[in-house]
Amino acid sequence: MSSEKINYVEFPATDIEGTKAFFTKAFGWNFVDYGPDYASFQDAGLDGGFFRSEKSATVASGSALIVLYSKELEASQQRVEAAGGTIVVPIFDFPGGRRFHFSDPSGNEYAVWSE
Repeated sequence: MSSEKINYVEFPATDIEGTKAFFTKAFGWNFVDYGPDYASFQDAGLDGGFFRSEKSATVASGSALIVLYSKELEASQQRVEAAGGTIVVPIFDFPGGRRFHFSDPSGNEYAVWSE
C-alpha cells in the first residue's frame, strides 16, 4: 500500500439501506455492514463507506465532488434514474468531455463523466 495517498473515502447517509440498494443497482458496488450505522463499499474504484448522518454532501454546501467515469454516459444516466437517483444537472459539455450530476437517496451529490 502506498503511503500518504488517498486510500478510503467516507460519505454521510441519511438512509444507509436505500443508499446501498441504489449503488448496487446503478453501479454494481458491493457492501459489508458494520452494524446499523456503517457500511463499507468495494468495487467502486476506491474503497470507502457510508456512515449514518442527518447531513448530506453537495457542491452547494462546499463538499468535494466525487466524479465517476463512464464509457457510455447516457446508459449510466439511465441506470442512475432507474435505481432511484435524481439528476441534479443534466448532461452538459465541458472542456475534455461531457458529464451529469446526480444525487443518491441520501441527498449526496456525485457526477459521472465521459469523453
